[in-house]
Amino acid sequence: MSDPLAMHPAAPHALPVFVTVPGAGDWLMNVMLGFLILTVISVGVLYLKLHALPEHMAHRGQRVQLQVVGVLALLALFTHNHLFWIAALLLALIEFPDFSTPLNSIAGSLDRMAADERRPGPPASPGGGPQA
Repeated sequence: MSDPLAMHPAAPHALPVFVTVPGAGDWLMNVMLGFLILTVISVGVLYLKLHALPEHMAHRGQRVQLQVVGVLALLALFTHNHLFWIAALLLALIEFPDFSTPLNSIAGSLDRMAADERRPGPPASPGGGPQA
C-alpha cells in the first residue's frame, strides 16, 4: 500500500462523482463559486433596477416631479426605509396638473393688452386685423 492514490480497504467502492482523489482540484467547489458570484451579481442588478423604477417612470412627468421622486428614491436607498420608495412610486404614477402654462398664457395676454393701451393710435380690433 505504498501507492497514495490507492483506495483504503474500508472505503466504499462506489464513491459519488464529486469526491476527488487527494491532490486533485475540486471542480464542484469551482462550479458553485461561479454560480454564487453570478447569483449575487444578478440579485444586485435586479435590486438596483427595481429601486430605480420610480425614477424611470417619472421621466415622462415634470422636472419638479422627477426631482422629488429622485430624492425620495435616494432616501429609500440610503435609509432602507421602504416607505420612501413607496411614496416615490406613487408620486411617479400621479400626473400633476399643469398650472404654469395657462398662467403664463394669461400673463402674456395681459402684457399684450397693456402694450396696446400704451400705443398711440386707433385701438386694435378684437380679431387682431385692421379695423374697417
